[in-house]
Amino acid sequence: MAGVSLQCGDCGALLRSVQEAQEHAELTSHSNFSESTEAVLNLVCGTCGKPCRSKTESDLHTKRTGHSDFVDKTSEAAKPISLEVPKVEAESEEAVAASSQPEEMIVPEVDKKLLGELEEMGFPAARATRALHYSGNASLEAAVNWVADHENDANIDEMPLVPANTKAEAPKPSLTPEELKAKQQELRERARKKKEEEEKRAGKRKRKACPERVRVGKELLEAKRIEEENERKRLMALRKAEKEEERRAREKNSAEIGRRQGRKKAETWIASGRHFYCETFNCRGGEKELIAC
Repeated sequence: MAGVSLQCGDCGALLRSVQEAQEHAELTSHSNFSESTEAVLNLVCGTCGKPCRSKTESDLHTKRTGHSDFVDKTSEAAKPISLEVPKVEAESEEAVAASSQPEEMIVPEVDKKLLGELEEMGFPAARATRALHYSGNASLEAAVNWVADHENDANIDEMPLVPANTKAEAPKPSLTPEELKAKQQELRERARKKKEEEEKRAGKRKRKACPERVRVGKELLEAKRIEEENERKRLMALRKAEKEEERRAREKNSAEIGRRQGRKKAETWIASGRHFYCETFNCRGGEKELIAC
C-alpha cells in the first residue's frame, strides 16, 4: 500500500506532504522522515467546523471552546502522498540563479553635440557625460547647473554606467550656433555674478569676524605682557638674593681675615718679648692674655 503521510522519525509527527515535512525540518532541525500508511487525522468540529489533526489538538479545542462533537473525516482526506518537490520552488530557484548573474553595464548615450560643446567649455569628457546623463540631456544650461551643484562629488570625474537593457531617452534637439553663443554668454555672466555675490558674503563674514580677531589679539598681547613682567620680576628678585648672599660671604671672609691677621701680629709681638695691644678688649698683655683673647 502506498504511503498516505510522512512520519518524522525523531518526534513521530505525521505530515501530509513534502512541503509540510520541509517546514517541519526547518522549525525542528529533524531530518529523518519516512513514508507511513497511517493517515493524518482529520477531526472536524461539528459545532464550528475547525479541523484538528490529532486527538491532543481536539482535546485542546474542546477545553478552550467547550465543543465536544467531532466528525472523523480521516478516510475522506487520505490519499497517496507525492514525494515530488513542488515546481514553484524549482522555478523560483531558477529565477534567483538568473538574478544572481552580473548585469552588463555600459556608458549611457548622450547628446553628442551637447557633449562637444561642454568639452569646448573645458569640462572633461567623463564629467560632461555624467552631467548630460543625470540632467536628462535637457540642455546645456541644465548640464552646467548640474556640474555646479555636484562639483564636490567624489565620483564626478568617473564615467557613468547604466545597465545594458536600460531604455535610453531620445536626446533633445540641441541649440543653434547663435543660441549657443547667447547661452554661453548668459552662463558666463551668471557665473560672474555668483562669484561676486560669494566674494561679498565672504567680505561681510570677514568684517564681522574682524572685531573678534582684534579682541582676541589684544587679550593675547596682554597675556604676553603680563607673562614677561612676571618673568622680569622673578629675575630681579633672584639677582637681588644672589647679591645679598655675595655681600654676606664677603663680610664673613673679611672678618675671618682680620682675626687671622690680628692673631699673627700678636704672636709676632710675643715672640719678640714685647707686649701687644688687643683692639677687641682694649688691653695690653703677654702670651696668657693672647690665649685668653
